[in-house]
Amino acid sequence: MIVRIRRREIGRADFGAALHPVLERVYAARGIRASAELSLALERLHPVSTLEGVDAAAELLARQRDAGRVLIVGDFDADGATSTALMVRALRAWSFAAVDFLVPNRFEFGYGLTPEIVALAAERRPTLIVTVDNGMSSAAGVAAARNRGIDVLVTDHHLPGPELPSANVIVNPNASSSRFASRALAGVGVAFYVVAALKRLLDASAAPPRGAPGPAEYLDLVALGTVADLVPLDENNRVLVGQGLKRIRADRCVPGIRALLSIAGRSRADLTAADLAFGAAPRLNAAGRLDDMSIGIQCLLAEEASHAGELAARLDQLNRERRAIESRMQTEALAAVRRLGETASQAVRHSGLTLFDESWHQGVVGLVAGRVKERTGRPVIAFAPAGEGVLRGSARSIPGLHIRDVLDAIAARHPDLISRFGGHAMAAGLTLERANLDAFARAFDEQVARSRDGAADADCIETDGELAVHEIALDTAAALRGGGPWGQAFPEPCFDGLFSVRNARVVGDRHLKMWLEVPRSGRTFDAIAFNHLEDSSASSGPELPCGEARLVYRLDVNEYQGERRLQLLVDHVLPP
Repeated sequence: MIVRIRRREIGRADFGAALHPVLERVYAARGIRASAELSLALERLHPVSTLEGVDAAAELLARQRDAGRVLIVGDFDADGATSTALMVRALRAWSFAAVDFLVPNRFEFGYGLTPEIVALAAERRPTLIVTVDNGMSSAAGVAAARNRGIDVLVTDHHLPGPELPSANVIVNPNASSSRFASRALAGVGVAFYVVAALKRLLDASAAPPRGAPGPAEYLDLVALGTVADLVPLDENNRVLVGQGLKRIRADRCVPGIRALLSIAGRSRADLTAADLAFGAAPRLNAAGRLDDMSIGIQCLLAEEASHAGELAARLDQLNRERRAIESRMQTEALAAVRRLGETASQAVRHSGLTLFDESWHQGVVGLVAGRVKERTGRPVIAFAPAGEGVLRGSARSIPGLHIRDVLDAIAARHPDLISRFGGHAMAAGLTLERANLDAFARAFDEQVARSRDGAADADCIETDGELAVHEIALDTAAALRGGGPWGQAFPEPCFDGLFSVRNARVVGDRHLKMWLEVPRSGRTFDAIAFNHLEDSSASSGPELPCGEARLVYRLDVNEYQGERRLQLLVDHVLPP
């Protein structure tokens, strides 16, 4: 459906270092202007004390160290799991008397610190509840906890709603009063800043934790959660992720991350952010999507490799089940989009797409929304039944369109449509009555149309331009691989170019293996387009490309039987 290529503009830059020329162009196109901005040293982090509330949070936590009972209440995704594991590991390592965690089952309790979760938590008699990656939309739950005499520390990164929770302390870089220099922190990043402030306070106390790990020991968890949550990789997050990757490559990570990467077939020695995003994160997320995220948290808390391996195997099986469910739902969703018009390109005349099926699984609708968004270039909300006439939806947006603000505007124009919502720029969740679905779909389409200013052109894909034939090489691929971490708002480099497809065949049912030649050069390249055929509906079989085509691709270092080879990873096959 993507029919037009837009090449990123290359700004002026002076790196002064011996960077690969392609990498220089890529950095300049992402707004990097000098080599100092490329440093991933910990000293480049925004100072801990500049995040509002961390010092008060540290004092609140420190008062619980000797006799308090701290209960961490996390979210049910990878960001929430890593945040929970980080907080539990740090407090236990620093000699807190009693530390436990609780993760709401999304199918029973929904999202956040609800009054029902507080009632369940109260059975453990906590003196302090700490929310991680949630809490800003939990005014009723926080009030219920305070009424029971339980102190509450909210650590979150989601945008606040109209009513702030009455917590003892709130730490959130996206609070309206915050002046912190990075609003892009994931929930695990906020948790990291809180434990960093706590460690500094404990070190200055009369009973500092002797021989205990410092906050930097938990950067492997920070890297995984940050990458998994798709928050923008601004300068601060690039440092956090870069340092975490460095620890994992050096095998200084928790056994759970080691086990997840192993079962995903990812090498730690040259690990990239993409390996976390597509290897470890989906398996961790599968627990919260289909079962109970406690399995994932226990994996990240496991101290023995054998125990971590057993839990990682369970997560891998859940991920296989999730993929099967997602594949069916995605096929149904794309068929529904096609039915909106004669072709997919006509279907996406709708500004925003709302999808629903009675048989869909509420734990997987977010993935389906993301897939359909990629195919159509439109923001998408996918809904699934949640019982008793209620639907739960997950939204995925496009660059330049703040999806949480779109939902906020709909709620203002139509106060009775949405029961509950929350989220951030690129992703959000919401609940509404089944009877309101059609009216919501119209309101969503209309509001997206109003809000499209500054949003990406749906029929356009951005690239880093065309590579010269001699630049399509293994050394270029290696330089780009080492130039990360790449991720949200700091995208992995991709290029476009004209190729002759000399041979194309289907592998693994849905992947397209190709042998390419650059016209009039004599140079040929091995290439693969993963999942290229996943929505093919032709009864006679897929139509394979042949002859000249314009490809959007990335360079990859493919290691096979100890040999490193160049491979092109093709994202789009377009007419020449």
